[in-house]
Amino acid sequence: MKKLTQQDTPIHQALEEQRINRLAHFDVPGHKGGRGNKELTEFLGTTAMALDVNSMKPLDNLCHPISVIRDAQALAAEAFGADDAFFIVNGTTHGVQAMIMAACNTGEKVIMPRNVHRSAINALVVCGALPVYVNPGVNKELGIPLGMSTRDVKRAIEQNPDAKAILVNNPTYYGICSNLPEIVALAHANHMLVLADEAHGTHFYFHDKLPVSAMAAGADMAAVSMHKTGGSLTQSSILLTRNSVNPDYVRQVINLTQTTSASYLLLSSLDIARKNLSLNGYAMYTKTIDFANYAREEINRLGGYQAFGTELVDNDTVFGFDSTKLSIHTRNIGLAGIEVYDLLRDDYGIQIEFGDIGNILAIISSGDRNMEIERLISALAEIKRLHQKDPRGLFDHEYINPQIAMGPKDAFYSRKQSLPIRETVGHVCGEFVMSYPPGIPILAPGERITQDILNHILYAKEKGCFMTGTEDMDMEYINVVEAG
Repeated sequence: MKKLTQQDTPIHQALEEQRINRLAHFDVPGHKGGRGNKELTEFLGTTAMALDVNSMKPLDNLCHPISVIRDAQALAAEAFGADDAFFIVNGTTHGVQAMIMAACNTGEKVIMPRNVHRSAINALVVCGALPVYVNPGVNKELGIPLGMSTRDVKRAIEQNPDAKAILVNNPTYYGICSNLPEIVALAHANHMLVLADEAHGTHFYFHDKLPVSAMAAGADMAAVSMHKTGGSLTQSSILLTRNSVNPDYVRQVINLTQTTSASYLLLSSLDIARKNLSLNGYAMYTKTIDFANYAREEINRLGGYQAFGTELVDNDTVFGFDSTKLSIHTRNIGLAGIEVYDLLRDDYGIQIEFGDIGNILAIISSGDRNMEIERLISALAEIKRLHQKDPRGLFDHEYINPQIAMGPKDAFYSRKQSLPIRETVGHVCGEFVMSYPPGIPILAPGERITQDILNHILYAKEKGCFMTGTEDMDMEYINVVEAG
């Protein structure tokens, strides 16, 4: 058997062999290659439907890979500089949760920034681990949370020497990176694992002009969203691990909640995207960086907007900045980020990644073209000309330090009562409240509701942020922990 190289795509190749061998299928899925659902086949195409198959011996099994999936994962580990890689078809949410559940048992502590994605706190609700929050730095001008100061991480370690792991965003949604190498050194010196949420950091592995990747920094595990910036299909992800963790145990933890009917469309997209990154990633991300830098310069020339970048680096709470991120502060033109988001979509036919209270984020990739970059710049110029107003009175911060009253699991599963949102100040929240995207909770279970937090929620609702997390779909009520 020949030695596989980064030119190979084992899952893709095995699927192609199965597609052309004219099998008679008496297995699931029931659409039988699309013949049983003509409308869906016309919509998705005959090839996609023919490749939507179930696990069979020649195609291996994601829960217990011993052939082509095993080989594809080994190639991914090699490409990303890891010891092992696990393909994830439940999104990076599942990868983040698997990291935490593999590192921590019920009642054990994990140190993390509070500006984590909801997936990390969801993991605490499920497994019963306890968070030790490190408040990130805050840029008061932009109103955004930054990274963790190593000084604050060190203090958290000293105060919680029994913590099992430290979770780090690499980077945040806005492109901010903490000093990951130093955090790794601190953690390992104190016998703690380092877990990296790299949902927005796939490209770090393939370009030397970008911040350090988790594996290069020595982290023990990293959840990487291949679909966000790596070119695979939506919902496909990779969990990378080092030999400091037991890969077979990690696989068992993944299998606690990952589907047993893995989509081969997602798996093959991971396989092909890994090959593309390995062979062409540097050129792809050079183009992406150039696009983003050009857009930043042109948008800043418009005045009013602030397309921020590496000037934020202070070697403390901003140790690095992802220059592929086009993050733009909008409050100085008198508009909330979500208002600019809506104008771009509704008036100019431009869909960006998200708008929050004071900023917007446009995801740039090598798949963009000059014409689209120019279209975005022109639209922003016209929005400023037509809609600029006095910024006084706009809410000026995205992040509020939480007041922790109890653990997320205890709060989520406690006896709760539903209160009108304006009557919840002083109570302990029993559920999540967040804008999505970015999916960073404004409130998490176990946190006390303050007037500042309530003002933030009401303002975000008023401006049109897409609010999620509460049992009440209209978010007129919040479930709070019953007193006593």
